[in-house]
Amino acid sequence: MNADIFSRFYGVIPAGGVGSRLWPLSRASAPKFLHDLTGSGSTLIRATYDRLCPLADERVMVVTGQAHRKAVLSQLPELADANLVLEPEPKDSAAAIGLAAAILYLRDPQTIMGSFAADQVIGPVDVFLEAVREAVLTAATGKIVTIGIHPTHPSTGFGYIQTGELLGVEGAPSARGVVQFVEKPDEDTARGYLARGGFLWNAGMFVAPVALMLEHLRANQPQLHDGLMEIAEAWDGPRRDEVMARVWPQLPKIAIDYAVAEPAAAAGDVAVVPGVFNWDDVGDFAAIGRLNKASEESGITILGDKARVYSDQASGVVYGDVPRVVALIGIDDVIVVDTADALLVTTKEHAQRVKQAVETLKEEGRVDVL
Repeated sequence: MNADIFSRFYGVIPAGGVGSRLWPLSRASAPKFLHDLTGSGSTLIRATYDRLCPLADERVMVVTGQAHRKAVLSQLPELADANLVLEPEPKDSAAAIGLAAAILYLRDPQTIMGSFAADQVIGPVDVFLEAVREAVLTAATGKIVTIGIHPTHPSTGFGYIQTGELLGVEGAPSARGVVQFVEKPDEDTARGYLARGGFLWNAGMFVAPVALMLEHLRANQPQLHDGLMEIAEAWDGPRRDEVMARVWPQLPKIAIDYAVAEPAAAAGDVAVVPGVFNWDDVGDFAAIGRLNKASEESGITILGDKARVYSDQASGVVYGDVPRVVALIGIDDVIVVDTADALLVTTKEHAQRVKQAVETLKEEGRVDVL
């Protein structure tokens, strides 16, 4: 029985978002999922694909922007054309994940999809896969399942999932009901969640029967649902490009959490499997400092093929994309990102504020460096 359930599993990798907190390393033309940010030798999207293969084999679909087609295929040459979904423009996660669900549903309505973002760092892989297996078995009982991450600190940067009672699913001993999804809290509230227990970070990982995903999408976002189904019906035929070009620009822009997960939780259709693996969404350069060891010689985390660093009583992260010496003297927790057309200098403490700089540059029309 379980083997039959897992044969219905299809991995989906939404590869969107620029990762503006990693500017100027991450750009619209080369977003963070196309970079190796951990020194592993694999880009984030390649590592995500490889993590899913033990469960999905080659049943993996990637949803990304048209501009990234060539780069994604160079990273994933084995990806079939039918499983590369290209968005003409970004429409947030509900459109991306919903379109994957619609295409997979029309191919096989019994499919169970698992959506995992292209830009997360996860390990050990065997612990991650065990959580996904539990999620698939729980989804097969008629649930949308999210994999929640055990919080390691009172983060204000993530939404939270309040967990309920154990569900007693065979083969999924840790699966629980979901009481509610909670928006990003302030620090005091986040500390309270950590102290009380029963709250997990919402990492945006969803495993669900495609039919149930679409049912909730239809109930809560009928315009989005109908548009996605129209595109999906043309997907495997000659009218794909024409229908996509006509329908996609009219679709509402909304996150999957608001369109599906939160209303489904209110209806009692959402479960959660706690993920006890290491997880990082590489949200800023401070995260890169956590994920990469500093050089014993310099005390600096050095990234980039061309980086040349001199360090004297200094610590931090340096990314070098040009053959220029970066000299750091008597400065702690500094972040320097040196590229041909933009130089970022900040500290780990202020790493989150890089996004604001990008937004301001965009407003001022300086898009040539974005």
